[in-house]
Amino acid sequence: MLKALVVVDMLNDFLEENGALFCGEESRAIVPFIRALIDEYRREHGMIVYLCDSHRKDDREFDRFPPHCVAGTRGAEVIPDLAPARGDIIIKKARYSGFYGTDLEEVLEKNGILEVGVVGVCTSICVMDTVGGLANRDYGIAVYEKGVADFDPEMARCAMTRMRRVYGARIVTS
Repeated sequence: MLKALVVVDMLNDFLEENGALFCGEESRAIVPFIRALIDEYRREHGMIVYLCDSHRKDDREFDRFPPHCVAGTRGAEVIPDLAPARGDIIIKKARYSGFYGTDLEEVLEKNGILEVGVVGVCTSICVMDTVGGLANRDYGIAVYEKGVADFDPEMARCAMTRMRRVYGARIVTS
């Protein structure tokens, strides 16, 4: 089965303590797990896709959240510990879902992907909305519990339940 690992928003503005929208120490704690999972996917010839928030300076999302991940800034870059390698795919997005206004669907189709693993931040926002998009396109989905984090633990629990019950995602707990 052809697989891809989608790494959602593991960016400086979300992961650095002084980042514009720091997701908390829990977000830093998932980095070693994600690093190991990326290495595992690469060994097994799985595709790695980085979804990266990338906003205009005047993005309307900043009416709801502090300005973050502005295109061309350090805050919008993948953290060094998870830096993309040659052959990885980087998709910039300006909305919560990795599908909205991007070529994610075409990338997955072109590469014959049937199952997608998902890790990253924020569980209740960009992770969940991207998983919903995968479900709507009938992909097999695995969300790695040790590889997701959120600044709101209550919303994260609800999101994990929704991804499992509504979107049919398999929640990988080990």
